[in-house]
Amino acid sequence: MAAVVLAATRLLRGPGSWGGARLRFGAPACRQFSSGGAYPSIPLSSPLPGVPTPVFATVDGQEKFETKITTLDNGLRVASQNKFGQFCTVGILINSGSRYEAKYLSGIAHFLEKLAFSSTDRFDSKDEILLTLEKHGGICDCQTSRDTTMYAVSADSKGLDTVVGLLADVVLHPRLTDEELEMTRMAVQFELEDLNMRPDPEPLLTEMIHEAAYRGNTVGLHRFCPTENVAKIDREVLHSYLRNYYTPDRMVLAAVGVEHSHLVECARKYLLGTRPAWGSGKAVDVDRSVAQYTGGIVKLERDMSNVSLGPAPFPELTHIMIGLESCSFLEGDFIPFAVLNMMMGGGGSFSAGGPGKGMFTRLYLNVLNRHHWMYNATSYHHSYEDTGLLCIHASADPRQVREMVEIITKEFILMAGTVDEVELERAKTQLMSMLMMNLESRPVIFEDVGRQVLATCSRKLPQELCALIRNVKPEDIKRVASQMLRRKPAVAALGDLTDLPTYEHVQAALSSKDGRLPRTHRLFR
Repeated sequence: MAAVVLAATRLLRGPGSWGGARLRFGAPACRQFSSGGAYPSIPLSSPLPGVPTPVFATVDGQEKFETKITTLDNGLRVASQNKFGQFCTVGILINSGSRYEAKYLSGIAHFLEKLAFSSTDRFDSKDEILLTLEKHGGICDCQTSRDTTMYAVSADSKGLDTVVGLLADVVLHPRLTDEELEMTRMAVQFELEDLNMRPDPEPLLTEMIHEAAYRGNTVGLHRFCPTENVAKIDREVLHSYLRNYYTPDRMVLAAVGVEHSHLVECARKYLLGTRPAWGSGKAVDVDRSVAQYTGGIVKLERDMSNVSLGPAPFPELTHIMIGLESCSFLEGDFIPFAVLNMMMGGGGSFSAGGPGKGMFTRLYLNVLNRHHWMYNATSYHHSYEDTGLLCIHASADPRQVREMVEIITKEFILMAGTVDEVELERAKTQLMSMLMMNLESRPVIFEDVGRQVLATCSRKLPQELCALIRNVKPEDIKRVASQMLRRKPAVAALGDLTDLPTYEHVQAALSSKDGRLPRTHRLFR
C-alpha cells in the first residue's frame, strides 16, 4: 500500500519530485490520514456516525461451554467440553490399573499400555491405525497409572466418527497376537532395565514409597511389571483381566472440541451393544478393596557412583523419600493439602530461578539455600480416590545421610507450626496460576474432564477450584499437617545406606516437637 502511495505521488509531482531540493524547499506536503478527510471535526474519543456499535469480549469468570455428561444404557458415560479450534482430543478412560491386580499376575496394566493401538478386528496392524489417523492429522497415545488407563487421540474434528470407531476397536477388539505379545515383552524388559540404569531415581523412588506406604495392597502394588512375570503374561491372562475391568460401567468417553450431540451419536454407534473380544460375560471378580495405609520402609542398597551416562562424572548420591498419608481427592482437605505441597515446593540445587520456579518455597529457603551439600529437596503429593500421600524427596552425599534425614523430619514438623500469610498467599497464587496455565492446553482439559467424570460423574470447573483455593486459611494448613503427622511414616531409601537412621528413629523424630533424630553414641566412628 505504501508503495502505491509513493508511486502516485511521483506521477502527480512530475519527474523531478524525487529530488531532495524540491521536497526540502517546496510547499510543505500535507498527509491525508484515514480519519482526517471523512470526519475532520470528530475527536477520537467519540464514536463515528454511521458505524455499528462494537461488541467487546468480556471476562466474567464463567466458562460459556460447561462440561456436558450423558450416560448410555450400558452404563458408559459420555463427557464433552466444547472449545474453539479445528482439532479435538478424544479418548476412553477406564477405571483400571495396577491397584486392581491383587488377584492377577502383577504387570498386566504395564503390558496393556504397551499393547495399545496394535492390530484389531478392523485394522491388521499398528501401521494401518496410524495411517488412518494421519488422514485426519491425528496422533494417538495410551497411558496407565495406578488407578486409570487412558487411550487418547488428537485429530481434526471432522474425523470424529472415524476416531471414535477406531478407539472402540482398539479398546474392545484387540487381537493380542503372539508376535505382538513377544514384542511387548521385549519393550517391557527394556523399560525395566532403563528404570534401574537411569540417573534420575524419581520413578523408582515413587514405586518404592508406594510399596512402603501401602504394603501389599491397592496403590502399593507394583506399577511396573516385575521381571519374573514378563514371560508369564499371555493372551489368556490378559483376557481374564479385561473381562472384569474393561466393562462399560467403568469407562468414560471424553472429548474436548466437539459437539456433545455428535459425540453421543458416535458413542451409541460404536460402544453400545458391541461384543468385546473376550466375550460378553458379566464381571464377577472385581476388586473393590479400599487402600490400607500401613507405613514402613523399603530400602535398596545400590552403588550409585557410576550412574553418569557421559564422560563427566556424576556425584555419588543417596536418595531418601519420606511420606505421610494425606487424603483422597474426593475429600474437602484435598485443596489445603495441595496448597501445603505448593508451599513446600523445592527442586534441585541448581536452578536458573525466575517466576514460577518456586525459589521462595520452604524447601528452597530453609533447606537448599542453607545446606549447600544437598542436591535436591522436592515435595510431591500423590492423591487417589480413597487415599493420598505427601512426601519429600532429598538427595545428598552418602556421608551426610543422617543429617539430611533430620533436616527433612524438621521440615515435616514445621508444617504444623506457624504459617506466614505472605507465603500462604504466594503458594495459593502459584497453585491457581499453574492450574489455569495447564488448562490452556486441550489435552490437559481432556484428561481433567475424563478423570473427574470417571471418579465423581461430574466436573468442577476451574473457577470453582480457584474459589476453594482462595478460601484456604493458615489454620487449615496447620490442621491438615497436624493430622498427617499422627500417622506412621513411609520411607524409601536408594544408594549407599550405611549411615541411614533406623525406621524407629525416623518415626521418633516425626513424633517429637522439634523433628530431631534420637542421639546415637558410638564408641568407634
